[in-house]
Order: sequence, then C-alpha cells, then structure tokens
Amino acid sequence: MIVYPCAKINLGLNVVSKRQDGYHSLETVFYPIPLFDVLEIEPSQASTSLVLKGQTIEGNPNDNLVMKAYDAMRQRRPIPNVRITLDKRIPSQAGMGGGSSDCAYTITSLNEMFSLGMSIGEMRDVAASLGADCPFFIAPEPSFAEGIGEKLTPLPFSLQGYWIAVVKPPVSVSTRDAFSKIVPKRPSERCDSIVLGDISEWKNRLKNDFEDSVFGIYPELSAVKQRLYNMGALYSCMSGSGSAVVGIFSEEPPMIDDVEYYKMPL
Repeated sequence: MIVYPCAKINLGLNVVSKRQDGYHSLETVFYPIPLFDVLEIEPSQASTSLVLKGQTIEGNPNDNLVMKAYDAMRQRRPIPNVRITLDKRIPSQAGMGGGSSDCAYTITSLNEMFSLGMSIGEMRDVAASLGADCPFFIAPEPSFAEGIGEKLTPLPFSLQGYWIAVVKPPVSVSTRDAFSKIVPKRPSERCDSIVLGDISEWKNRLKNDFEDSVFGIYPELSAVKQRLYNMGALYSCMSGSGSAVVGIFSEEPPMIDDVEYYKMPL
C-alpha cells in the first residue's frame, strides 16, 4: 500500500494556559496542504523494518514515529511484520507536522491493510499517545484544535482557489526557544472565529504567539514573513513553532531562488 501523508499549517496559534502536567493548552486552526511525503507499507517475511529516503532524518530509524505507530498498533491488534519505506519530502523541524502525519498515516494504513476495523476515534486515541499533532492527520480536514492539539472540531471553510508559499529557512527552532517569552493568556477572540471571516482581516487579527519569542532569536524568520507580504501575500505567519513561514496568495506567487521554497495551489 502506498499513501501520501500531507503537511499542515497553523492559522493562528494562541497559548492559553499552563497545564499541571507541564504541557501548555493551545488554540489553533490546523489546515492540511498539498505537500506530501510518500509512505509504502508491504507485508514482510523478515522482521519489521523502516527504510528512509529523501530528506535526511536525524536519529535512529527505530525511534521514528512510524515505527512507534506500528508498535502501538501491534499492541492493540495482531498484525504481521511489514517493511515500511518512507520518502521524506515535507521539511523537518518546520512546524508542518510531517512526522506526525507519517505516524497517523501508518496507523490508518495498517488498519486498512489488515482489516482491523478500528474507528476514527480509536485510531485517534492511538495517535494521541504518540504526539499532540498526530490525531489531526487520522482524517485531516480544516479543524479548530484545543488542549495540546488533540481536541478537534471540523471547520466549514476552505482556501480552495488560493495559493500557498512555504519558505523553510536553514534554522531549527527548539521547543525551549519557542516558549522562552510565552506568557499564557486567553486571546480576545479565538482564531477559529477569525478564519471563518474575511481573509483580508487575518493580517491584523490572526496571531501566532510563538512569533514574539522565535523572531527575536531568529530575525531572518521575521524578514521572510515581511518578504512574503512584499510579494503580495494576503496573510503570512510562522507555522506552529517554526521554522517554516507561509504566505497565502490570491494568485500564483513568484518564485524565490535563494531559500528552500515551495508553492502550490490550495
């Protein structure tokens, strides 16, 4: 079976409170975009294995979320050994959920391949045990996310007809850096109510709380955001805690040659 795990962007991100478990409660809008990894899963007579291709992924392949998803599924259902091949195309450490998406698509693919009969809710429970963003990718659609990102409410809106540009500067943002200047607070308006309104108002109303911390450490990210606005973006923001910066355009944006850059119709 071959599937195509998609990336996501965050449209607004508010850090609203500190939890007793040490995590932070967030409010954000997840939006899937047509930038994909390629994931192939096939039965294997040998032990379960993961082959990595494409962009370099640091660390031991056995610690990859794809393998953790397989192990989590096998704890719940009897499934055979498989050979998994992952071709990484979504930028890593970018705030675009590539690893979470690979994890979730592994879960849904195993469920389908071996007729496990798990519901979306059951698969999201498995995904939530592996990462905060993972449940969204079990059935990715525009959604308002709360909690640590696992409480999802589908939203009736679409950016079809617009274009998106994604710039991935050569920096990696640590979680510590992202939270370094965060003071949790509830916003005056939720990001879901903003995105359901006129996109022309997003620039002044739709905020990502991490930008204050991250832009102070990596001013080149702030410069990228301004560059996208100079190119004609209706809205630009850092996705998640970075380091990708996205711009949404009403028509096809120009190319950029001096950075890692992606553009596509939505």
